[in-house]
Amino acid sequence: MKAIKVGLLGIGTVGSGTFNVLRRNSQEIRGRAGRGIEITMVSRRNVALAKQIVGEGVTVTADPFDIIRNPEIDIVVETIGGCDLARTLVLEAIAAGKHVVTANKALVAVHGTEIFAAAREKGVMVAFEAAVAGGIPIIKALREGLTANRIEWIAGIINGTTNFILSEMRSKGLDFATVLKEAQRLGYAESDPTFDVEGVDAAHKLTIMSAIAFGVPVQFDKAHVEGISQLQAADIKYAEQLGYRIKLLGLTRRREKGIELRVHPTLVPITRLIANVEGAMNAVVVQGDAVGTTLYYGKGAGAEPTASAIIADLVDITRLHTADPDHRVPHLAFQPDAISDTAILPMEDVLSSYYLRLRVADEAGVLSSITTILAESDISIDAVLQRESADGERQTDLIILTHETSEGGMNKALARMQGLPTVLAPIVRLRKEELA
Repeated sequence: MKAIKVGLLGIGTVGSGTFNVLRRNSQEIRGRAGRGIEITMVSRRNVALAKQIVGEGVTVTADPFDIIRNPEIDIVVETIGGCDLARTLVLEAIAAGKHVVTANKALVAVHGTEIFAAAREKGVMVAFEAAVAGGIPIIKALREGLTANRIEWIAGIINGTTNFILSEMRSKGLDFATVLKEAQRLGYAESDPTFDVEGVDAAHKLTIMSAIAFGVPVQFDKAHVEGISQLQAADIKYAEQLGYRIKLLGLTRRREKGIELRVHPTLVPITRLIANVEGAMNAVVVQGDAVGTTLYYGKGAGAEPTASAIIADLVDITRLHTADPDHRVPHLAFQPDAISDTAILPMEDVLSSYYLRLRVADEAGVLSSITTILAESDISIDAVLQRESADGERQTDLIILTHETSEGGMNKALARMQGLPTVLAPIVRLRKEELA
């Protein structure tokens, strides 16, 4: 059978990894796909460098639109990143009747609804396994493996840079700025780490998983996003003493009134497997009504882990290349007419438990005034840790863990507590999830 011909847009880290793995494992991939899959054309501005990577027998061009205009190309793989040019190229490829594979989480999270609609109209597939958690097949698990389940919630460590930083802060007792510099030196963090450390990258990935899990459009603009740049080493230490670890968690949960979609530092019990995911590794926990709790763990980035996911998409498309479009797995798992308009909850309506750290005057009655405010706000206390003041100091840290309450209710209680004359610094508030 004639081989499937692939055009590769960009041959940087991910693109070259894809090319190398596809060539190295060509026989195994052919056996699984039922026919050969060949990258016959690549684009890169630096044509000479691209030719060094691909060698003889592959056409190299500086213009990515040459690939889209080539009638022999069956599948276009987009690895250039960004949104503007990538969106244009992907939509042009779809208009030309070509299937698309992308590793671009921002593209799917922001423009997915438009792209999937265009693909349905042309009867082509858009696959994006590599857009979330690198080599972990979490998209396939949600779209296919768990299709019998009503998904209840997903919680994921889906950014390796932030997980490396938090692991180092905890194990070495260092502050954020010090560990960030080390992460940049080791290549785990970019020179501009904003997308990673402020939670944007994780929110892109969470948006995609939430859409597949709950059958809603991708809605990145409605996600609540907080990063780790303001996280202090003291809170990591106190959390550990209370039996928790702090992770940058992406959380999406089905509630009676809508869907939670949020990324933020989160206290997770040390007894949970996901709390023990260290370094730059990723992990995703999915709770389904039939299967219960499932955990997916592995490398979330890197040339070959990402290539693994891209090639898995290429194999899937190759297998279904001649299939009736109406009988393929839908892009977001649900058939287009079954996509719902379930609301994404505003953060004020989200339910969570909380960790509070208050710097207070070390004098009688302080704890009583704070617990009174919490009681009057219908917020129940789970645990209290009060540190002894150092010699000569008249202030100390008071740490409180609460049971579940609404974000809006907690905000009001915090405003009242912050106004107490015995509260001497801005209150630190982190969310806590038991993931039970």
